[in-house]
Amino acid sequence: MRDGSIFQTSSDTEVVLHLYARSREHTVEDALIESISQVSGAFSLVLMTKDRLIAARDPHGFRPLAIGRLGDAYIVCSETCALDLIGATYLRDVEPGELLVISDGGLRSLRPFPQGRLAHCVFEHVYFARPDSYVFGKSVNEVRTEMGRILARESPVEADVVCPIPDSGVCGATGFADASGVPMQMGLIRNHYVGRTFIQPQQAIRHFSVKIKLNPVRSVLEGKRVVLIDDSIVRGTTSRKIVKMVRAAGAKEVHMRIACPPTISPCFYGVDTPSKSELIAATHSTEEIREFIEADTLAYLSLEGLLTSVAPEGGSYCTSCYTGNYPVAFPRDERAYLQLALKVVE
Repeated sequence: MRDGSIFQTSSDTEVVLHLYARSREHTVEDALIESISQVSGAFSLVLMTKDRLIAARDPHGFRPLAIGRLGDAYIVCSETCALDLIGATYLRDVEPGELLVISDGGLRSLRPFPQGRLAHCVFEHVYFARPDSYVFGKSVNEVRTEMGRILARESPVEADVVCPIPDSGVCGATGFADASGVPMQMGLIRNHYVGRTFIQPQQAIRHFSVKIKLNPVRSVLEGKRVVLIDDSIVRGTTSRKIVKMVRAAGAKEVHMRIACPPTISPCFYGVDTPSKSELIAATHSTEEIREFIEADTLAYLSLEGLLTSVAPEGGSYCTSCYTGNYPVAFPRDERAYLQLALKVVE
């Protein structure tokens, strides 16, 4: 969250609770409205009292928040796949700027916050959400597959096989293979007991994780011109190791295709991306990145192609990680931010 004094930290919820505890309002809803009104940026909140479930979403709608129903019970969750897991029915999203109160009397919707410019996070569709979810009214699987189709049309390459980098590259590879006519095969097998490598804190840990996370299938790769499809390149170190791994398995050529634009700026709205200095595309050209990861060719999906995939009819999305244009301002002085954030929770 950010309002020029508070922005995304691991203790965002604690900040809201401290503001709530200091409120002089007499009802739970009014105290919560007063608390949330003091912050801005990305937030999706759910809290319970003895007799109510309350959900709130920021006026810009950065993050998804869905409402479902199972029998007489209501469910609020960040992704619709959670509803599928328990057999619940999806009803609708909590609207941007809405405060939803669920009690024995049913649903009560409040609109206490000023209307903000919609800024749905496009990275939800690129990577963050699960492909079996619907986010901002769109099937994540269908959007990512279309990203692959457009990528194939924008950056074609003569190849023998399309290989996704699992799991996040699978949808894009499906679309790329469909549009290009090059068959898709699983040339890399993932160990599902390893976490996401790009968010792991130390370089040595990330390198070790790549080795145990993926294993090449030599019978698919050997002697082939391979197109590797991934959702993004962050630091570039993981991509470099994967390219080397595929070459070691006998690939004749390795072409990297990325189903999103170059990531040049960190996200300050709830995604734990690295700082700008760690983002390889912030300081290197596409050709320099290609040389670093040692691929024969490298191409990214254009921003126009991404937005066409996500919202062909048009829409309002936050693309700050690809453009550096942030819809909600945040403090540039990190030390000043820390002092102010700590003051709030004292």
